[in-house]
Amino acid sequence: MSAPVDTFMAMSEISDRYSRIAAGFASRMENVPASRWSAPTPCTEWTVRDLVAHVITTHRRMAALLAGTDPVPVDPEADLRAQWQAVTGAIRDALADEALASTVVSHTFGDQPFESLVSGALCTDTLVHTWDLARATGQDERLDPDAVPRSAEFTATIDAVIRVPGGLAAKVEPAPDADAQTRFLNFCGRQV
Repeated sequence: MSAPVDTFMAMSEISDRYSRIAAGFASRMENVPASRWSAPTPCTEWTVRDLVAHVITTHRRMAALLAGTDPVPVDPEADLRAQWQAVTGAIRDALADEALASTVVSHTFGDQPFESLVSGALCTDTLVHTWDLARATGQDERLDPDAVPRSAEFTATIDAVIRVPGGLAAKVEPAPDADAQTRFLNFCGRQV
């Protein structure tokens, strides 16, 4: 009888963590000054607008895996905030539905329940890019302190897979006294 409770608690933790990470990204996006949308980011090939469009695209790809459809392309010139709200609402709704959350989907990281994909790949991608967005726009760079160790654990398990063209940059050696966030970001190739 404890399995359903454990499953529910795990889904609740994932849903809560995802919601906090998504809210952190949304907060930074809401506070991007009009003059900074074309600013460069730590992802050297992207402007702020490109980075936000990438995060929305990643979310739409995850939602499309669950729906078994092709993802709806992001319109980078349209209202990115509205596109973000719609897709994060869809992810939160899926996580709140036990049947959808436990649906097995196929991804680069293998077949796994949707909630697991959100917990690892989607939370981590959004968390890293929250820092990128904050850095590029001069905002608060502190990340959710409870989410950082979970994402660090996830990235450590897929290190070889993510060090490919279009993936994460080479790791940066952290200072001996670096905190958990800095170690995580350095692992993700960010110079903090």
